[in-house]
Amino acid sequence: MNEKLVKILEVARNNPKVKEKFLETRNAEDPMEEFCKVATDMGYEMTVGELFAIGEEYSSNLLKSCNGGAVYPMDEWSDWYEDFFISLNFN
Repeated sequence: MNEKLVKILEVARNNPKVKEKFLETRNAEDPMEEFCKVATDMGYEMTVGELFAIGEEYSSNLLKSCNGGAVYPMDEWSDWYEDFFISLNFN
């Protein structure tokens, strides 16, 4: 998970009201957009595109390096948005 999501997760884990706000975003018409609004209101500017880019950047970095990168196939592609909520619920 990237640094910004880790900070947001830490705040949400330690503040029940913030945690509830994020959990409520799951019921919105556009959950990811609502998630970004809540994060931005907290002072962590976030866009839906950024949420998608977080996982893409991580996966891309695994597959490139000065030594040729990973030579094995990826077992799975993680979804950082979903991982956020999984981590939030394991508090």
